[in-house]
Amino acid sequence: MKRLGYTLALVASSVLASACTDETEPTNAPPTGSTSGDETTTFDHDNSGISPWELLDRLQQEGPPSYTSRVHSCSKVKYATLGNVLRSFGITIPTAQPAAGDVTAGALYFTGDNALGTANYANRIRENISISTSGASREFDIFAAAADPIIANFTAGTIARCNPAVGPKPVLFDAGDNCQLSGITCLIGAPATSRHLDYCNLTVASASDKTVGKRLAVATMLAAAYTCE
Repeated sequence: MKRLGYTLALVASSVLASACTDETEPTNAPPTGSTSGDETTTFDHDNSGISPWELLDRLQQEGPPSYTSRVHSCSKVKYATLGNVLRSFGITIPTAQPAAGDVTAGALYFTGDNALGTANYANRIRENISISTSGASREFDIFAAAADPIIANFTAGTIARCNPAVGPKPVLFDAGDNCQLSGITCLIGAPATSRHLDYCNLTVASASDKTVGKRLAVATMLAAAYTCE
């Protein structure tokens, strides 16, 4: 009896010991490759981190996060400022509700005040300072609609924002539809570089025709200049 009891105890202890180990194979494991991945099938994240010396060098160049969050952040152009920019290019902004179907730049600006996040003084809501999807879309539409009259005003030399009393007026496109640095500088409000010139000429040359290309070049440069791109 004692021998039988010892045998049963050994069997029970071996079963319990095997149950406590991690070597048992799961019975519900999915087949290989069905729901799991490796470095060849998934994005390999770099979890190595950054060295303290690299972090120190970044902080010395860019400043602490409390500073860079204010200096390097980008708020949208205020509604009134955008209107002044359009007026400086010779765009007429209506003073009353435009007619239905009016898609001129001035009309799109006038009717897009809510999308552009203007202040709601009646409800004591300040102007939105962040760029929203609807605001960016409306701003792009305004610049696209303003491209043709802006080009015409450059040709006529009536751009108010850069119309010197003495000396040559800025030229946006020459007789051969080539972009000019003086016109781009006036358009974006900052000194244009050779990269601006190359981008502008590439946009004109890549379009279906030169008219469409010039319209796209003006609209995209304005969008980049006034949406922090």
